[in-house]
Amino acid sequence: MFGQILFYGLIGFFGLVAIVAFFLMAKYFKLWIQCVFSKAGIGPFSLPLMSLKGVNPTAVVQSKIMAVQAGLVTSTQGLEAHYLAGGNIDRVVRALIASHRANIELDWDTAAAIDLAGRNVLEAVRTSVDPKVIDCPDPTRGASNRRTLDGVAKDGIQLKARARVTVRTNLQQLVGGATEDTIIARVGEGIVSAIGSSTNHKEVLANPMLIAKAVLNKGLDSQTAYEIVSIDIADIDVGDNVGARLQADQAEADMRIARARAEERRARAVAEEQEFKAMTEENRAKVILAEAEVPTAMADSYRAGNLRAK
Repeated sequence: MFGQILFYGLIGFFGLVAIVAFFLMAKYFKLWIQCVFSKAGIGPFSLPLMSLKGVNPTAVVQSKIMAVQAGLVTSTQGLEAHYLAGGNIDRVVRALIASHRANIELDWDTAAAIDLAGRNVLEAVRTSVDPKVIDCPDPTRGASNRRTLDGVAKDGIQLKARARVTVRTNLQQLVGGATEDTIIARVGEGIVSAIGSSTNHKEVLANPMLIAKAVLNKGLDSQTAYEIVSIDIADIDVGDNVGARLQADQAEADMRIARARAEERRARAVAEEQEFKAMTEENRAKVILAEAEVPTAMADSYRAGNLRAK
């Protein structure tokens, strides 16, 4: 009796195992066949374990196959870990393949860190291969919507310039490096400074590349996510005669100051004149008072007998 129960129990257990194995094979058989023929190196038992860990087996298999076919060495555990960390394993693998084909140094850890930092690592690699152009200033950025960089040469003439900056991605500084806005700000500051250092505006108009070379030699791409390839002056125009306008404003200000000082002196003279008039009137009043006391003194002298009429 006990032997029959044990026999049927074993039959049921192995039957359950067979059913589970059948469903697993039906679900993961296609992926496993792909791994076998592509030499991805992922075993049949690793696929269901990925599902249990919350990893998408299809995404891992496809990424691993792409890496293997491209000649890259990537571990399945690394793909799973990056997927669980919220990264995009497909984009990271494509970026590694693109960098490998372009002979750009990029390892898995760096690419994964860039992706987890929220940067598009594939776009960064493409920018390293095919540099992009940034307008400086960019009217679509910021609230000012400025279209030119305005600088004043030493002769007082204003110059309005527009530049185009060609940059490529610096993959080693992409995480934590400054963005395009910093490049635009630094290049704009450098162009304005270079114009201001020019003795004559005609020199700048005759050779705008002097400005580009001066700006490029300052190392403006330091601590940024980009490497500046070139700076080209797209357009440069003459603006206002700022020096003459400032001189005119200064002359107007000096004239107003002179008028104010003259008015101050006139007011002081009028006040002094009025003060002298008041003193004159005061002295005149004192004389009148003194004259009024003469008859009284004479009368007192008559009474005292000090004066006698002849």
